[in-house]
Amino acid sequence: MRWRLFTSELVGTALLVLGGVSFVILMSGEGSPMAHILPNAQLRTIVTALLFGCVGSAIAVSPVGKESGAHINPAVTMGFWLMRKLDGRTAVGYVVAQIVGGCVGALPLLLWGSMGRSIGFGATMPGPGYSATAAIVGEAIATGALIATLCMLLGFRHLRGYTPFVIPWLYAVMVPLEAPISGTSTNPARTFGPALISGTWDGWWVYWIGPGLGVVVAVLLCSRLAKRIEVAKLYHFESDRRRLFHRMAGSVANPTASSDGHSPH
Repeated sequence: MRWRLFTSELVGTALLVLGGVSFVILMSGEGSPMAHILPNAQLRTIVTALLFGCVGSAIAVSPVGKESGAHINPAVTMGFWLMRKLDGRTAVGYVVAQIVGGCVGALPLLLWGSMGRSIGFGATMPGPGYSATAAIVGEAIATGALIATLCMLLGFRHLRGYTPFVIPWLYAVMVPLEAPISGTSTNPARTFGPALISGTWDGWWVYWIGPGLGVVVAVLLCSRLAKRIEVAKLYHFESDRRRLFHRMAGSVANPTASSDGHSPH
């Protein structure tokens, strides 16, 4: 039943927003002791990005990821849909679940009080001095890099098992470079939840248009690799309730991909 997939995505996205944005608040909020422990702001940004990515990785390898594939990001779901690894009805259900999950996960962030309030509870918005257009371009590039990385890893059986463990390092590189422009969301659900509880809607549409453009370009550029991807999951590739993911992806594994060996469960 697809409701199990949607529930899993809701829970996974809620955990991503709660855990990931909590690290953002802890590292950057006013009054946090981390400013004294790690006085270098650039280093704190790198550590924050790495920890945020680790939350996503933990969700991917958890039972949540085993059930739904742990997209926990409308941009990732859109990518799999464009690659024809996910049917339209399931993709829409995933995105709705992710947005709801982003809101659910954001609500407990209010417990951070003044520390969270000082940075809008982790809300993302175009950086000072940057236009909405620049923020869209920044989000498109960062999201495109995410989707391209997924294609490069998931397209090969001997690499795909490493996918959850590469993503934190990707963000540790991207965020310090792009965050001043748009905050490096790459995830509309991650942006929507904190925006809702903080009332910070500056350029909210940037975080739909930018990631959307990035996904389209990345899928077009990586179309050959996309054909090798077997299922719309980031881990637990062989765990497929009633082979639903394999059916949505159009069937059996590509023979050229199958020859690369076996992936971890």
